[in-house]
Amino acid sequence: MELRHLRYFVAVAEELHFTRAAKRLGMEQPPLSQQIRALEQELGTALFRRQARAVTLTDAGRVFFDDAQQILASVQRASDHARRVARGDLGRIRIGMINSAPFHPFVPRVLREFGQQYPDVALSLDENSTPALANGVLGETVDVAFIRPLLGEEPGLVTEALFDEDVLAALPQGHRLAREKALRLTQLRAEPFVLFSRPFGSGLYDDIIAACQRAGFSPRIGQEASQITSIVNLVAAGLGVSLVPASMQQVHSVGVAYRPLLGDAPKARMSLAYRPDDTSATVRNMLQLAHAVVAAMALLIRPQNS
Repeated sequence: MELRHLRYFVAVAEELHFTRAAKRLGMEQPPLSQQIRALEQELGTALFRRQARAVTLTDAGRVFFDDAQQILASVQRASDHARRVARGDLGRIRIGMINSAPFHPFVPRVLREFGQQYPDVALSLDENSTPALANGVLGETVDVAFIRPLLGEEPGLVTEALFDEDVLAALPQGHRLAREKALRLTQLRAEPFVLFSRPFGSGLYDDIIAACQRAGFSPRIGQEASQITSIVNLVAAGLGVSLVPASMQQVHSVGVAYRPLLGDAPKARMSLAYRPDDTSATVRNMLQLAHAVVAAMALLIRPQNS
């Protein structure tokens, strides 16, 4: 028995007329009658009562009709599901992000638009450090991650730069330098710093250290933390100054003053990490959307020609 036999039977059962059913199926009436006869022989029972001017279902036919409809509906659902998964309209995606990512408008916008465009894709979030997220992508527990630069290349991992974000000086509110509108890195040479530990801060940590060294000093690190929000809280407690992505101004922590940096200042790069051999349509759709949002946001901040 094949699915086409079920479709032939359902058409006749719904029309209760072989000629009309054949026309609906786009075939001639004699071959349709032959297929129904073959189906009845396979089942060992009549499905229709054939009379001169009427066709009706037998008791067995009525039961078979209900079951055949359910089978065909299940097949249609399975086909629809497979097509939707192939398009990325259905399924799941596991997104990783660093602790500071939600404070930049880019990441919430990408997640919001993805949810609007693909409402039937289940999206889970994992907030962690850059190295942990990179390992998650490599270990296939995370599909796509928004991270800072890694300390080096990781085989089997694509890290694609999305944009560079300004870095600001974060100062205790009562600090003498908080009276300045902007600062140069050299003004921080005598201050204790609160930074990520290098394994957690990865490339951003190295960029900050390198920028300070270009300014003529090596920062004196007084406190280390694994999360950017913890760094901001330690600055608010007066334990030192820090350099943080500009989006951290969204953290309205009492006791912290943010000041722009003049001259040769580091940048906080946001990157997208994924597996190059990942063939998932949901991942492909996420990457395309991230590229589109980056392009749209670049247009918004591009200087206008006078």
